[in-house]
Amino acid sequence: MDTAPLQDAQETYRDAVEADVPALVALVESAYRGDASRAGWTTEADLLDGQRTDPRGVREVIGAPGSRLLAVERDGELVACCQLERRGDAAYFGMFAVRPGLQGGGLGRRVLAEAERLAREEWGAREMHMTVISVRDELIAWYERRGYRRTGRTSPFPYGDERFGVPRREDLRFELLVKALG
Repeated sequence: MDTAPLQDAQETYRDAVEADVPALVALVESAYRGDASRAGWTTEADLLDGQRTDPRGVREVIGAPGSRLLAVERDGELVACCQLERRGDAAYFGMFAVRPGLQGGGLGRRVLAEAERLAREEWGAREMHMTVISVRDELIAWYERRGYRRTGRTSPFPYGDERFGVPRREDLRFELLVKALG
């Protein structure tokens, strides 16, 4: 007997297109910035003000060679997204967003698993890479429970480039997380 939740059957995964740009920007912003993001647990509102992305950035991900932006819909409505970028024998995972009111119900786990499957099966990727703001302990722990490991390799936060937000603190940096896909 199939015991999977009914919502699994209602989720569809597809590559985003130009017409999706406004809805994708709104989804990413709602998951990370402002008071609306506090309905979920992925908010960065205490760390950053300003935007998380913009239409230009989303269009660049959709149109870049070796890149795809996965749009996830439930009953025809955008509920999640993620970026995959081919980088040699690895894939980069980014621009991950789940509608705040749906966080904590397993949707994020399913999206991440589908992204890993696509990277492995369609691109032959042996590893998935991502960068996470290093002070996001709860988020990093979530990824660690899904097999990602901290590398200790960091890169600076782009202070002064408001395309990535306006930092509320001085200690932000990105840490590389890696998972073997084999």
